[in-house]
Amino acid sequence: MSEALMDHATRTIEVGSKSFAAAAKLFDPGTRRSVLMLYAWCRHCDDVVDGQELGFNVADPDGHHGRHGHDPAARLAVLREQTRRAYAGEAMADPAFAAFQEVALRHRIEPRFALDHLAGFAMDVEGARYETIDDTLRYCYHVAGVVGLMMASIMGAHDPEVLDRACDLGLAFQLTNIARDIVEDARMGRCYLPAQWLREAGIPPHEIAEPRHRAALARLAARLVDHAEPYYDSAAEGIKALPLRSAWAIASARNVYRQIGIEVKRRGAHAWDERAGTTKAMKLWLLAKGAARALSSRAGAMRPRPAGLWPRPGRPGAGDAPGAAHARPA
Repeated sequence: MSEALMDHATRTIEVGSKSFAAAAKLFDPGTRRSVLMLYAWCRHCDDVVDGQELGFNVADPDGHHGRHGHDPAARLAVLREQTRRAYAGEAMADPAFAAFQEVALRHRIEPRFALDHLAGFAMDVEGARYETIDDTLRYCYHVAGVVGLMMASIMGAHDPEVLDRACDLGLAFQLTNIARDIVEDARMGRCYLPAQWLREAGIPPHEIAEPRHRAALARLAARLVDHAEPYYDSAAEGIKALPLRSAWAIASARNVYRQIGIEVKRRGAHAWDERAGTTKAMKLWLLAKGAARALSSRAGAMRPRPAGLWPRPGRPGAGDAPGAAHARPA
């Protein structure tokens, strides 16, 4: 794969996720390359559905460009077809899909993980609504949990128990992202908070971004942050199963994202005055803590996953996750 594509992948993660970009530098070079390529593909697909190119042209399965205009559903269909072709080993003209093909086939990433990720974009395109926290977790699974599954595959983890922990980390990340971005999302007409919670708080869905609801909204954000905690705890156990450098990177990413949630909760009603994040000094401290966690994880077996956590769909021996039937188009 060309150095230009690697440079693009590096820029993509630095712009799209400064928090994960810092942790990604801790991977060994081969793992880091694959992680960046996968992240760039995820970002590319998101941008294509939104009608943004990020430097790459969007080709349909026949190699034509721009035929579907700005129809998100048509663009999503193109992405699904390109993904299937990538897994079939066909030549990929699109650089993002050439990178994805290399990573997916080399690391045996299950096709259903990639297609499940695209299904998350479909939920946005179709205007899915989220009645319960299980519905919100279903969305989190598609847009972030399966990314954790694909990342774990890159690190050589294919055991279902380890994949559960990787998915849990993605769920925790996305719950944190939702809490941080509630107001920004609302201004774009999107809401991932459970409708039940909004009713309990007395916040009409079309008024989420209004300043007069900030105190009530802060309580809901804190509730989301608290809901993420058992998933962060579960994910910490999975670090034991990763190679040391990967364990360091993932432990650090866990620390940084968790700290963002802590900051959102600490700010209360002022959480959305400016985007919550971590300082450079704090990141360095959290990376050091990640190193300690990775080293200490070398001893002892992984404890059982706590009962009551949301079960990922398609797990061997498990049925569909609860709430799967409730998230529905608006």
